[in-house]
Amino acid sequence: MTLTQHIKWNPQGLVPAIAQDWKSGEVLMLAWMNSEALELTVRERRAIYWSRSRQALWRKGEESGHVQHLKELRIDCDADTVLIKVEQVGGIACHTGRRSCFFQVLENGEWVAADDIIRPPEEIYGKADD
Repeated sequence: MTLTQHIKWNPQGLVPAIAQDWKSGEVLMLAWMNSEALELTVRERRAIYWSRSRQALWRKGEESGHVQHLKELRIDCDADTVLIKVEQVGGIACHTGRRSCFFQVLENGEWVAADDIIRPPEEIYGKADD
């Protein structure tokens, strides 16, 4: 069985992919992969995802420089979720400029940003053209 045949893809041909820091175990983000993204991730040894909004492959860090180098790849017991253990370049995984996309904590019924911005997004991505 090949790499992609073992995965249980959803009806859109995607699988959720959790990126985790390979040393600390911290969950950095969740994205989606199609079979091409998974194969390229293994071949290039860096995280490559499928953008549902753009309907295209995206190499993590292609704009920001915050590349995720693949250290280990796992699937869960049902083969319907991928776990990517990565080395996060620059220490920022979230497009908001934070370490992790999971920076909001529920406190007294409200979502509160619990983690500081490491680098403002406008410094990472530049300002949008008007």
